[in-house]
Amino acid sequence: MQVYSDTGKSINEAIDQISMNLESQVDLLHLKVIIADKKFAQHGLEDGVASIIRSRHVAPKTVFVISDEPLGRFFDHINSQSNDGKSIYDFFQKDAGWSPQIAYTQVWKIFRSVHSYTNDVVLPVIKSGDTTVLESTGSAIMKNGAMVGRLKNEQTLLYNVFDGNNMMGKIEVMGHATVQIVSSRIRNRGEFKGGKPLLKSTLLLKVIIIDSKGNPSTELIKSELQTLVKARLDQIFKKIQQDQADIFGLGQHFRDDLPRQELAKWRTKYLPQLQIEFKVKTIVRNTGDLKSP
Repeated sequence: MQVYSDTGKSINEAIDQISMNLESQVDLLHLKVIIADKKFAQHGLEDGVASIIRSRHVAPKTVFVISDEPLGRFFDHINSQSNDGKSIYDFFQKDAGWSPQIAYTQVWKIFRSVHSYTNDVVLPVIKSGDTTVLESTGSAIMKNGAMVGRLKNEQTLLYNVFDGNNMMGKIEVMGHATVQIVSSRIRNRGEFKGGKPLLKSTLLLKVIIIDSKGNPSTELIKSELQTLVKARLDQIFKKIQQDQADIFGLGQHFRDDLPRQELAKWRTKYLPQLQIEFKVKTIVRNTGDLKSP
């Protein structure tokens, strides 16, 4: 992999500078992954993403990623571990190295979140690994295009589940078993009660037991799983209320109840007041991946 660099007042100007000094034109139409420095993300991606969308040189479905270390060190490590640079591409391919504990956010979602009152996003955060080429260090909570907080990997898994992405992911159940999610579905219903928003959520999980200690009953594993999932989601909800970043798009369930002027205050006024009644319903399949006769 070769690394070219240049500077400019905008992303397009920097790319033009690189293209000018190359023997061939820089073609970004097939670009799959964009990696941004963490400090740049904390400052804000709004202008950069708007430039990408307007130029149409980059596909809107390109995945956006944040580096947890300086880009120079990051690419030096990639070059020392892999010559073709495919490891970055494979890391975010759902049929290759991608894991449901990693966020998967395209450029168009960031652009939408910047211009939405009720939709923020999370971006994957990676760094060079000690024993692997890349290492996931969680996700960045993005509010109005700027990084305002972090989620851990296990929290990102639940974010993906809650976000309606049906995927297979592992959840460690405290004490007695490890289960794997085989399908998930979320039902939400929002209403105003006493002038404050109330969201009733029910998460439906189908899981299989892939490892256990002793011989725990299905009911015990189900109870432990529900307690664990609810505790983790409560932590995430508390965090997004503190950060005033609606990464779950919870405000979407109240759009019909609020005029546009009030909807503009969703993150600052209503999200911190939001009460959530959360239930987890689980179906446990105690046969692993074995098929019934």
